[in-house]
Amino acid sequence: MSAFREATIDLAAIAGNLRALRESTQATSVLAVVKADAYGHGAVPVARTLADAGADMLGTADIDEALVLRVAGITAPILCWLHGPDADFDAAIAHDIEVAVSSVAQLNAVADAARRAAASAVPIQIKIDTGLSRNGVAPDVAGAVFARAAELEAERVIRVRGLMTHVSNTAPADDLAQIALFTRLVDDARSAGLRPEVLHAAATAAALRIPESRFDMVRLGIGLYGLTPFDDETSQQLGIRPAMTLRAPVAAARRVAAGAGVSYGFTHRTERETTLALVPLGYADGVPRQASNGGTVAIGGRIFGNVGRVAMDQFVVDVGDEPVSVGDEAVLFGDASRGVPSADDWANAASTINYDIVTRIGPRVARRYEDA
Repeated sequence: MSAFREATIDLAAIAGNLRALRESTQATSVLAVVKADAYGHGAVPVARTLADAGADMLGTADIDEALVLRVAGITAPILCWLHGPDADFDAAIAHDIEVAVSSVAQLNAVADAARRAAASAVPIQIKIDTGLSRNGVAPDVAGAVFARAAELEAERVIRVRGLMTHVSNTAPADDLAQIALFTRLVDDARSAGLRPEVLHAAATAAALRIPESRFDMVRLGIGLYGLTPFDDETSQQLGIRPAMTLRAPVAAARRVAAGAGVSYGFTHRTERETTLALVPLGYADGVPRQASNGGTVAIGGRIFGNVGRVAMDQFVVDVGDEPVSVGDEAVLFGDASRGVPSADDWANAASTINYDIVTRIGPRVARRYEDA
């Protein structure tokens, strides 16, 4: 029987997904994204697996996430691209963590850190916002950033190793327009005297469907964890396998009469005499409350629906007349090809996306790693 509240992480599936996506995208180079604790799967074991499986670079959102990997002894190249006003660029340089900057202020802060470290030609990247209106250098100020970067290169303080952007995955026309803008800004950077070695724009979705976005490197995130970024194509159709299985033992099972209220607010009342099984996972563990009366679980090879509101620590499923007992394994999601619900099923029930489902799994849920 599995441990109480457990997420099993199949590291072999993650390594296999890297190989499959590298082949299907024909990627020259792959940055494996392990931000947000590797999308809830566990940053250190996942990063180690991906580095061993041939990822060319690892990606985190911020420097603190990258430092966790360095402290764990992971020596693979790391890039991070989201920085607060007090970002510790000194630590990044000291631990050989490459940063992508999004402003002249960040560029100057990295240069100051390089000078304090007496480091020469510290490699950095520049992130360009080509349409998402969030992190990245806005196109109308890109010229000033490129000019300042060229000055710092001439001083041998930094070296602009790469340029990056992120497409919106709105529609092919929108994504191609972003790619065209990125290409023009790359030309502007070169005209300013920069010589970036690596260009990248594509995350999993664009890498799979927009060949023009692949450039020198693709950034694979959700696909590495076996989850599809698309509404119209499943993981199985993409040739990838979900790595996380969320499970818990049934904590209680009771027979109730027709009309029995279930959980807070009695949003569900039983229509007939039935058996209710209690699953000890709730919104404190990442089970979305928005999926109340909509999520499903697998118990004993059959699929049952959640009834009543998801509570902080538990929710209820109606198993009818099936002989479900305390201690039986309840699987909330995993690999749908094995007859269990998927993260997509829970995402649909909660009106969200599969990224949200796996990254929200909380610290009470033990991670157990397999390499089978």
